[in-house]
Amino acid sequence: MLSGVKVVEICGIGPGPFCAMHLADLGADVIAVERAAPANDAALSTEGYVLNRGKRSVVADLKTAEGRELVLALIQDADALIEGMRPGVMERLGLGPDVCLQRNPRLVYGRMTGWGQSGPMVQAAGHDNNYISLSGALYYHGTPAEPPSSAITVVGDVGGGALYLAVGLLSGILNARATGKGTVVDASIVDGSAHMLQLLLSTRRKGFITGERGNNIHDASHFYSTYRCADGKFVTLGSIEPQFYALLLEKLGLTEDPRFARQWDRERWPELHRHFEELFATRTRAQWCALLENTDVCFGPVLSPEEAAGHPHLAARGVYFEAEGHLQAAPAPRFDGKAMAAGAIPRRGQHTGEIMAATNASHPSGIWKTG
Repeated sequence: MLSGVKVVEICGIGPGPFCAMHLADLGADVIAVERAAPANDAALSTEGYVLNRGKRSVVADLKTAEGRELVLALIQDADALIEGMRPGVMERLGLGPDVCLQRNPRLVYGRMTGWGQSGPMVQAAGHDNNYISLSGALYYHGTPAEPPSSAITVVGDVGGGALYLAVGLLSGILNARATGKGTVVDASIVDGSAHMLQLLLSTRRKGFITGERGNNIHDASHFYSTYRCADGKFVTLGSIEPQFYALLLEKLGLTEDPRFARQWDRERWPELHRHFEELFATRTRAQWCALLENTDVCFGPVLSPEEAAGHPHLAARGVYFEAEGHLQAAPAPRFDGKAMAAGAIPRRGQHTGEIMAATNASHPSGIWKTG
């Protein structure tokens, strides 16, 4: 779907590489500019790095004139650039937005950070959980009795970061193709994860959440929660709507129990939640699946990625696959009912020679010697 879109990625960690992989999954030509790493330095190794799948890899030292010139040559006909450095680093390397947009006025310059490009915290180090805690996105996670617990990387790095950067880049590319003018995309995880709360905030008028942790629908209610089964595994319920709640009570043999008649009686939620905890602990996850899965109860087992890969529904859709010794998730979304094909994982610098040669060929005077 993104055939004809060229993206240059200044490789970093986390959300930037994920965004670039996502665009490559969708058909973009992504050139990953990686730094050389000692063969014995496992911490810097990207061999088999699944976030590099579908990309072409070139090695360059951006602190040298040659490395800088390679990036400038690559972006000359590129649609977008992705970088995830702290604010000011790309400028110090001589590859900031002003320099790059002077070389290619149509370029969409994507900047991926946790705190953003402005504000008093932009130079502070941070990670996924720090960004979503500050933005408010972590606040409601978990039960009232426990500290908030994040879904590792999902809410911040990917949801509030990489995917917002992808939307920003594609919006910028559409605008550049219409106007001939590039732009700088400031994608920060604090912005994106806060924006993701909009759906949750919209439920306040329905009474699903309040301004405080506890006594909210998520995990505090008995009908929207996660339960431990007899085998130590877990299942989830999401029986919010009255018809789904009624079916849940029917399946559990509780239709005639007066304690469960008033679904939204918050004062009784703790008692009813404890009852459900005791009830779900009497059967294994597989037994609860046999009773509740594929019904309108709104039910799901909590699966590991490996278990999910073998689940009949996900297997039928080909959501996971194994390649090159790694479990991977298939590209998403689908187009005309078909998933995009996932690309191969390149070796670090695998395409350096061909990319430098092609770049030289596009400049009559040549940029550097290629050996």
